[in-house]
Amino acid sequence: MTKPHQPWFVRRPMPTTVKKVHLIGIAGAGMGAFATMLQEAGFEVRGSDRGVYPPMSDVLTRAGIRWMEGWAPEHLDWNPDLVVVGNVCRRDNPEAVAAEQRGIAAVSFPQAFSDLFLATRHPVVVAGTHGKTTTTALTTWLLHSAGGLDPGMLVGGVARNFDSTYRIGSGAPFVVEGDEYDTAYFDKGPKFLHYRPRTVVLNNIEFDHADIYDSLEEIIENFDRLMDLLGPDTLLVANHDDARVMERARRAKGRVVTYGFGEGADLQAIDVVPGPHGCTFTLVHRGRVLGCAVSPLPGRYNLWNVLAGFAVGFELGVPFERLAPALQAYAGVKKRQEERGEVGGILVVDDYAHHPTAVDETLRALRAKYPGRRLWAVYEPKSNTARRNIHQHEYARAFDAADRVVLAQPYAKDDGLGRERMLDVDALVARIAEGGPVATYLPGVEEIRDHLAAQTAPGDVVVVMANSGFGGLIEKLLTALQARFSGVAGG
Repeated sequence: MTKPHQPWFVRRPMPTTVKKVHLIGIAGAGMGAFATMLQEAGFEVRGSDRGVYPPMSDVLTRAGIRWMEGWAPEHLDWNPDLVVVGNVCRRDNPEAVAAEQRGIAAVSFPQAFSDLFLATRHPVVVAGTHGKTTTTALTTWLLHSAGGLDPGMLVGGVARNFDSTYRIGSGAPFVVEGDEYDTAYFDKGPKFLHYRPRTVVLNNIEFDHADIYDSLEEIIENFDRLMDLLGPDTLLVANHDDARVMERARRAKGRVVTYGFGEGADLQAIDVVPGPHGCTFTLVHRGRVLGCAVSPLPGRYNLWNVLAGFAVGFELGVPFERLAPALQAYAGVKKRQEERGEVGGILVVDDYAHHPTAVDETLRALRAKYPGRRLWAVYEPKSNTARRNIHQHEYARAFDAADRVVLAQPYAKDDGLGRERMLDVDALVARIAEGGPVATYLPGVEEIRDHLAAQTAPGDVVVVMANSGFGGLIEKLLTALQARFSGVAGG
């Protein structure tokens, strides 16, 4: 079925003066971060949501932001100048309806962020299927630590160097994670089209977000629209090793700087040596060897992220001699190969990987980081793409670097997705086990916890991969391991 024509993105009128801002859906991770960002910038902020609970309720309370439970027209009685409509908001939301009836300006979160924070800055928009969060946080750190540029940042994870998902900064650069997900009920274009790009990083392009995109071609079309926003005075930082990225790069009207491992990249990593503490590599810039650098991040994908961050740094005047030591001090992002605890010699790692490419690259990186240790991959198919059988065959190969694999049942949602369109976990377990790692299907969190607590051994590494909290599995597993080993010690 052909989708109705949609404009590239929708911009609604903004009031001349904005002092009071109300957020519909304030408890979401992105909206909650934006609320605290607005508060720090001097706006009076309130909001509403359903099921406001820790940690976001604590974050909002500590920031002095008043939030209201549920959605009701009277929540707008404080007469805000602007209503920010979150992705959770539907067309019939009582507050969205009331804002329209009362003539209160109501815009999407990406438009509000763009108009209030990016209009006078140099937006560095980090886009692509994989690596956006790490590249955004890393680039911000490099510009801050090595360049002294005091950049702004908005990222979809907690950047550990700043212990935050955002920073306002006072310098020209503002590094933002450019999400390709749709914007609002009235704007089905991707968020990144709102961000006034001066510099764009394009890491890679694959099929994802199957709930809003019908095909890879539809995703590519939106990346093409991003390229078409780049005028003559802009810069595209493009992954030379990704054919789809380089095809998009032909549309850019401004300068293009490429990075990668292959010959012909403007910024090239050679002599890459992985190890337990990340990897070392030699950096070549347009044919000239600049020197050796040490990255604390393991894996090929992370080195692409590093090269992208270096490319942005070079273009903003930061030399290699200052970027290299700043890289070694980069602390990463929470839930990206994050070590959560080690009990009885069993290390538990938390990671966001859910797309099969991300699963594969993450496991290969961890194999290099923890050589000689048995690697357990525990996976929850929860994202709207992972739940579907779109990548059924790709998942069968994605776990090859693991020794043991535990799969949970696909996340259940009341969205009409029939069994014939869902990921077949039983078939996937059988395929993985054909000459690959030992694979097990355990539907529930408690079953998985009990299995891991009983079957793991000292020296093992357990990586829990999910784009959610996975029902608190990591905390439950660490508690079970503590009980197991304290019992051994006590006996």
